[in-house]
Amino acid sequence: MDQNPQSHGYNGTDGRYRVVQWGTGGVGVHALRAVLDHPDLVLAGVRVHDPAKAGVDAGALCGWGGVTGVAATTEVDEILALGADCVLYLPRLFDVEDVCRLLVAGVNVVTTHGDLRHPGTVDPAVCARVEAACWFGGASILSTGFAPGFVTETLPVALSSIQRRIDRMSIEESVDLTHPGTSRLLLETMGFGAAAAPFDRQRLAHAAQTFGPSLRLVADAVRLPLDAFDVAGEVAVAEHDVPLGCTTLAAGTVAAQRITISGRGGGRVPLRLRSTWYCTTALRQAWPVRETGWHVAIGGETPIEMDLRHPGDPGGLSVMSPRYAANRAVNAVSYLCAAPPGIRTALDLPPLTANLG
Repeated sequence: MDQNPQSHGYNGTDGRYRVVQWGTGGVGVHALRAVLDHPDLVLAGVRVHDPAKAGVDAGALCGWGGVTGVAATTEVDEILALGADCVLYLPRLFDVEDVCRLLVAGVNVVTTHGDLRHPGTVDPAVCARVEAACWFGGASILSTGFAPGFVTETLPVALSSIQRRIDRMSIEESVDLTHPGTSRLLLETMGFGAAAAPFDRQRLAHAAQTFGPSLRLVADAVRLPLDAFDVAGEVAVAEHDVPLGCTTLAAGTVAAQRITISGRGGGRVPLRLRSTWYCTTALRQAWPVRETGWHVAIGGETPIEMDLRHPGDPGGLSVMSPRYAANRAVNAVSYLCAAPPGIRTALDLPPLTANLG
């Protein structure tokens, strides 16, 4: 099936897709700015939740530096009345009621929420409802993003294209928390500086929910049979006192932690994702610690490894990360608008490219 947006033509009256930005938070504000600068898209509307933002011009909301003539609204009915081609759905929480209203109205939806990333792991009742809304309105929905998303789906699948046998596939995320932007509240919330204790089960469940569907997509793409996923959390303690800008972690207290999600199948673990957050490399446990970034490795007939790192100060990654997710979502709009109705995944669309014209 041809899913090249260039071959389907554009739906907008001036040759561009008409897009609504839903949510102007950490990711949404960057997506809004990207839509305004994208040659294939035109901003049709903005949905906000804060009444103080209602009536404010879109350009002012994202620091675009100009007047767009598009004022934000808190009213869903006003958004539906626009008849847009696509909504960039980036609020803080995913609301299936609102999403289904958009789909029934024939509006495609691109979101960075992972609720529909892998339909096979979604509550069957929710999945059926969303699919029905898609087919009724002739619209599609896509969950995308950066990590999870590009790093945990697109890159591993692309690297698999040079394989004929995969013995193991691993994705490692590393986050150095020693940069000036790290807050004491964040560290304390995550348990840094405390005595070593059993890992928070709620955080393990959240990690499985966040990354599990992404790993399932990879397994599906390469036809890798998996029986189950195991999730484990570990902590490591500091060898010495660790002075940080906002606090000091005492020697012997938690200074690093990691969560590992392992896909089991056929008596082995061929797929694994590990996320490590640390405040020092001087740990009493012998943990290998990488620089902030991601490491994707495939072992097999043609082994290969790839590192992704933010080129500047590691602290700048927290500022840049929302842009990675936002730009990925914006670049997916024209592809999703050309796709058939239904819940779409990264495996259903061709490789996304950026139109920089």
